[in-house]
Amino acid sequence: MTIEAAQLRHFRSLASLRPPRAAVVVAWLILLGILLMVAILFVPWRQTAQGRGQVIALDPDERPQQVSSLVEGRVDRFFVRDGQLVKAGQPIVRVVDVDPDFLERLAAEKAQIEAQISAIEQSRSVAAIDVGRTRQLYAEGLAARRDYEQTQIKVADANAKLAEARAKLKQIEVQQRRQSAQVVTAPRDGRIQSLNAGAGGALISAGTVLAMIAPEQIERAVELYVNGRDIPLVDHGRPVRLEFEGFPAFQFSGWPAFAAGIYDGQVRSVDPTPRADGLFRVLVEPRPGKPAWPERRFVRQGSKVLGWIQGNNVTVGYELWRQLNDFPLNFGQDQVAQKEDAEAGKSSIEKKKK
Repeated sequence: MTIEAAQLRHFRSLASLRPPRAAVVVAWLILLGILLMVAILFVPWRQTAQGRGQVIALDPDERPQQVSSLVEGRVDRFFVRDGQLVKAGQPIVRVVDVDPDFLERLAAEKAQIEAQISAIEQSRSVAAIDVGRTRQLYAEGLAARRDYEQTQIKVADANAKLAEARAKLKQIEVQQRRQSAQVVTAPRDGRIQSLNAGAGGALISAGTVLAMIAPEQIERAVELYVNGRDIPLVDHGRPVRLEFEGFPAFQFSGWPAFAAGIYDGQVRSVDPTPRADGLFRVLVEPRPGKPAWPERRFVRQGSKVLGWIQGNNVTVGYELWRQLNDFPLNFGQDQVAQKEDAEAGKSSIEKKKK
């Protein structure tokens, strides 16, 4: 008989307190879970800066444009309908002046001023002849100096009246040109997105938006808005993973390889200043060598996008520690880079001294 068996035989209460098998299994599971959690802390993790945004046109001229009235008046008629394709220069809407006889009055005023200009020019020509004749008589002593000066004053007065009349003529011509812009045309090819039906028949002022036109063939990009805390990590060329609205997708931010329905992009630029809410705009373009983004008919301009800008590879433990302390993505990396730059500078100086 062994010593352990003798002890259990002597201490019968101790022998009856054996733990249940289920408790032993749970204890082992807890121990394995703790070991697994410790091991996970050293698993590689890809840092990401998440941002939301939308699809835009890379060229500002290809973004939706407003078609505004150039003159005040009222809308007479629309030449297009919502959703209609239009070409550049095609009429969109006609605006007429509140006074239907306004153009006729302008034409009459223009004719009157042109007649005045003709009369003033003729009077100035006669006054110029008088100046020459009086100058000769004054030189011969046959005319007084006052008479010679009076003829010069008449010429100067005619010049002033002529300049004033020509200025009035210019104003009328400007008004006529503005009124000739009553037919508003499409600034470029595209599709009519919305018409301001409320402007029909109502009085409008210059600058009132009458329609919106959106080009269809565009070079697409994505604008993401990222928290300012993560912006130090974002720079030109960084890879970006994109989830487009309406496409089933799955993305594990720390392990980009485990993803489905996700498309690739790269950072094109970062705005130097944030918006009023503190978010920075990051412009993303398609990444060369990767599958193309969905067709334009599926992902249109203005579609919502969720993006993950990829950063450096760290451990899961470091990432948890960084997030618990609310540190930026590149915490500690700037100091390491500065130290390496300083060491490289010192070595170059020492080489020059040698």
